Amino acid sequence: MARRTDVRKPAAAALGVDAATARRLLADMMLIRRFEEKAAESYALGKIGGFLHLSIGEEAVADGATSVLRPDDYAISTYREHGHCLAKGSDPRRAMAELYGRRDGLCKGKGGSMHLFDRSVNFLGGHAIVGAHLPLAAGVGFAIKYQGGDQVVVCYFGDGAVPEGEFHEAMNLSALWKLPVIWICENNRYAMGTSIERALAQHDIYKFGEVYGIPAEPMDGMDVLAVRTTVARAVERARRDKMPSLLEARTYRFRGHSMRDPAGAVYRTKEEVEREKLRDPIVLFHARVLETGALAEADVRAIEKDVNDRIDEAVAFADASPEPPLEWLLTDIFKED
Repeated sequence: MARRTDVRKPAAAALGVDAATARRLLADMMLIRRFEEKAAESYALGKIGGFLHLSIGEEAVADGATSVLRPDDYAISTYREHGHCLAKGSDPRRAMAELYGRRDGLCKGKGGSMHLFDRSVNFLGGHAIVGAHLPLAAGVGFAIKYQGGDQVVVCYFGDGAVPEGEFHEAMNLSALWKLPVIWICENNRYAMGTSIERALAQHDIYKFGEVYGIPAEPMDGMDVLAVRTTVARAVERARRDKMPSLLEARTYRFRGHSMRDPAGAVYRTKEEVEREKLRDPIVLFHARVLETGALAEADVRAIEKDVNDRIDEAVAFADASPEPPLEWLLTDIFKED
């Protein structure tokens, strides 16, 4: 009797990851995208208040980076953090409930879109003040080293944080003290709405790492496998040598800065956006897994159905979750005597 062989092994070799990893990467990117799309719909319906910053187009960064982390590693982010939080393993139902401001949210409805936090998966929050979380990431790295652990902390920030003093202070301390921090700049070229050419004298952000004597390199932020490979090198270095790295993910957000700037039409052209959409990280990876035979079209359809079902469940969960009671306004408050 002829021995059965796994026809997907050559495909996996061509892709660089096995079929299970390919499935997980595609599923996680689709989950982030669908979550964001539903959040936009809910905002338009008035179910989400305040600010809402979407990362549609940037999913490969969060997904690729998190795919090489351990559960006990840490991540910390900006206010555009839905994807980072979900990639780290947070429950989409509780994340959506937080956006809705409901009591079953990750932060009991008190944080909202910009302040997701989930200690259960070591996601240490979205932070609304530009650049303010970078020193916190250095502090986490210091705590890891002080306690003798081998975890790492990934710190996501945008190109708009680079001119801030906190960026340089945190980079300097992480280099000086050899802290296991992987600094990932999600360079979408426009920060809030100002092009990088008008904001930074040095347009190659990764080169700031050279100033502080730490490994630094750019990566294609629209290619989930490129991100995965680059971050994996930085994680190994951080675990082995307690050496930080600065990685510049060159990416692009398809929506504007926030839902109050839905298209970003003031500072970029429609033609530019449409051209960048040709590099959609989900579309590109979908094509690669089919081309290499790592996954079949039926596999992709099953992933899409599962993602849609999970997001529908998340919206239903958020809708059903009660409003926080009034007395909760006076709880979870830190007071220093």
